[in-house]
Amino acid sequence: MGMSDLKASLAEVAPPANLSQPLTALWWAAKGDWEKAHSCAQQIPTADGAWVHAYLHRVEGDLDNAGYWYGRAGKPVSSAALDAEWDQIASELLGQS
Repeated sequence: MGMSDLKASLAEVAPPANLSQPLTALWWAAKGDWEKAHSCAQQIPTADGAWVHAYLHRVEGDLDNAGYWYGRAGKPVSSAALDAEWDQIASELLGQS
């Protein structure tokens, strides 16, 4: 799956079945369902999951909590626009960066 496929899937009511857990959490975030995205992210015990978790807390506006999760992910705290960070995370998770 490429980025254009991922973005096109946002027109659907549910994420594609073959998405990884981190991408599923990002998918729900892009759909505007922060609670579902956060619930997914909380289930992912990997650095990728922590990165998505950090992004979600940035979306929420909880920058202290986001900073904690960026640290867990081994990533610098982002100051990019939220849409740009979503694209960056998705691209990396899709292996396109």
